[in-house]
Amino acid sequence: MSRSRQRVSEPKRPAPVPADNYWSLSTRPLHGLVVLLPLLAMYELGAIFFLTDMRTGVQSTIAARKLIAQFFEVFGAFSFTLPGLALVTVLLTWHVVSKDSWKLRGWVLVGMLIEAALWALPLVVFAAVVQRAAAAMAPAFVAVGCGDAFACVAPNPTAAIGGMSIPARATIAIGAGLYEELVFRFLAIAGLHFLVKDLLQGTETAARIVAVCGSAIAFAVYHPLYDPMDPTQALQWTRLIFFTGAGLFFALLYLFRGFAIVVYAHAIYDIIVLVLLKEMQG
Repeated sequence: MSRSRQRVSEPKRPAPVPADNYWSLSTRPLHGLVVLLPLLAMYELGAIFFLTDMRTGVQSTIAARKLIAQFFEVFGAFSFTLPGLALVTVLLTWHVVSKDSWKLRGWVLVGMLIEAALWALPLVVFAAVVQRAAAAMAPAFVAVGCGDAFACVAPNPTAAIGGMSIPARATIAIGAGLYEELVFRFLAIAGLHFLVKDLLQGTETAARIVAVCGSAIAFAVYHPLYDPMDPTQALQWTRLIFFTGAGLFFALLYLFRGFAIVVYAHAIYDIIVLVLLKEMQG
């Protein structure tokens, strides 16, 4: 005698809700977007007032930002504000898709700024160690965020940062934090991870290792690895070590602590070396 079996459908499990604590909320897109908006505003205004030649109307900009702008130009879109708007759109879309709460917590925003400043300190120490080691081999080496020359800023790669005004240097530091992290962490790590994990069917561990190391190498190559005063432009291994190490540091910080914190840590580090230390050195 057969018995009819009744299927009982299991109730759908609700999507996991981010934990209501600092370590989780500080990595979420809404808090990241809100804390990054002041940096975006400062860079855009600083680029207009301090990085634009009023006689010619030519605006110098971070090379990473220029790469993003050129991407939009391929599709016929051109605007100085497009890279910034793209960043805002990505974070806002991420928040909506994740269905996170719209509730903001001020103590999280303050904590993110403090944490980012603390994360910038190990990189300052690393730069000092590499610079001291390099001084014995090549005294011209300067371990700063953009190298000894204005090479990370377009379209004028020969202008010396040291000769620029304090607001201009601060603008460069902020722009480097925003757009270099967008290109080399947010986009490069995601792209390399997708390539290894999804296209090549690699393991998660392999995908993460390739993404971290690949983005760090790309970050190093993006910077000048030679002394700008050397006509031979010979490779300086100390620069390669510093920028690769910095790339690894930022990549791991991005993976474990999120986009906004790594942006601020990068910007604060560059402000320290491009503004504070240069002013102390005279």
